[in-house]
Amino acid sequence: MSKQYYTTIGLEIHAELNTNSKMFCGCKNDPDEIKPNVNICPVCMAHPGTLPVINKKAVESVIKVGLALGANIADFTEFDRKNYFYPDIPKAYQISQYKYPIVKGGSLKGVDITRVHLEEDTATSKHDRGDYSLVDFNRAGVPLMELVTEPVIHSAKEAGDFGRELQILLRYLGVSEANMEKGQMRVELNISISEDPKVFGTKVEVKNINSFRAMERAALYETKRMTELLEEGRGDEIVQETRGWDENKQSTFSQRSKENANDYRYFPDPDLPKLFLNKIFDIEKMRSELPELPETRRNRYRNNYGIKDEDIESYILDEKLGTWFEEVANILKNKDLIKTASNYITSDYLGLKKINSEVQLPHVKNFAELINMVSEDKVSSRGAKDILAFIVLKDESPLKIATEKGLIQNHDEGALKEIVQKVIDANPAVVETYKGGKENAIMSLVGQVMKESKGSANPQMVQKLLKELLK
Repeated sequence: MSKQYYTTIGLEIHAELNTNSKMFCGCKNDPDEIKPNVNICPVCMAHPGTLPVINKKAVESVIKVGLALGANIADFTEFDRKNYFYPDIPKAYQISQYKYPIVKGGSLKGVDITRVHLEEDTATSKHDRGDYSLVDFNRAGVPLMELVTEPVIHSAKEAGDFGRELQILLRYLGVSEANMEKGQMRVELNISISEDPKVFGTKVEVKNINSFRAMERAALYETKRMTELLEEGRGDEIVQETRGWDENKQSTFSQRSKENANDYRYFPDPDLPKLFLNKIFDIEKMRSELPELPETRRNRYRNNYGIKDEDIESYILDEKLGTWFEEVANILKNKDLIKTASNYITSDYLGLKKINSEVQLPHVKNFAELINMVSEDKVSSRGAKDILAFIVLKDESPLKIATEKGLIQNHDEGALKEIVQKVIDANPAVVETYKGGKENAIMSLVGQVMKESKGSANPQMVQKLLKELLK
């Protein structure tokens, strides 16, 4: 019988900060630059005799993150040299933080944070040239925030949820685009398993992760790999090491033995001043100026509008869409109308947006007018969808479009009766099925009438007339 094993996960997440210049020099911080080695200078190239200068905006950004996490902001902080040699580190050391990070503690999605500190990014190595590699130093020296969680995550899903929530938070704070495809956000996974939930197993670090989904898959793979080794009595093969994630093979592979902090020989950088943050920044003022955070916004949408959680997530992920929805809700006021509006936004508008990039949000008054027309039975649901497809491309009055396109719902019983009879006469087989006891067959006839009336017929009235005429 298999034993039960407990998974423990800790995350290290790096995010490039979107300051105008690099961390310790005036070079442009431009993640979209495609020409290699243009945003460089003697400072970020580590030429002899150059001195770094701290980017105040980058420090401010990390403080904002700490405040949003409910963490402790250090009074005293300093930068350290993390010594190691690699081609993408021009100085043969990286300026980072060790003993005195800017942020300690805090939590997000129920996950406790160990620390958040600031460092400089490395250059980018290009290994696609066959027997040699090239280095692009545009990224060298870009401000990089590193967040480390406590080892309190116990499932792949929980790890993925945390990463996604942090990405949203960084965007709300305006400190990072956190685009994983561009390398602006990078995740490293520390994972172990053991039979005792109170005892950690041997920790393995997984790198080369380029999406939250890949992180979840890597966690599942490592859990399975280590479990199988333990089950087979080969637990000694689980060693503290760094492994890479192979997206194509959907598996991890060994890269190198894991370094410890003393391998890096940290010591305070003698070229940079010590920082006393309370003297430099008004921390309480910064706290009061934080924007509405994602979880606060979720709760407000839930309480004020009573909409579905899936709809709420659409508005949280797209802040512009969420603000527009609120403007619509302020016009409609009625909760039932707001729920109807939200259904049209998240199902129909986002569906149109997915297939046509030219689709734009219509004016809030026009969209609210469309929802009111639906609630007043002036247009059918099908007609409303057709009108929406017009106003997202050409922002006009829905009433005007409905009138021009003949989509105003027809409540004229006499006129509808003629169309209903015509459909009955044209579909004898369906009529026979309905009369034979299969009442659902009537919906096929309703659809035919709606098509014949170009969506202008009132579906409830159509159903009523069909039942009367088919007695």
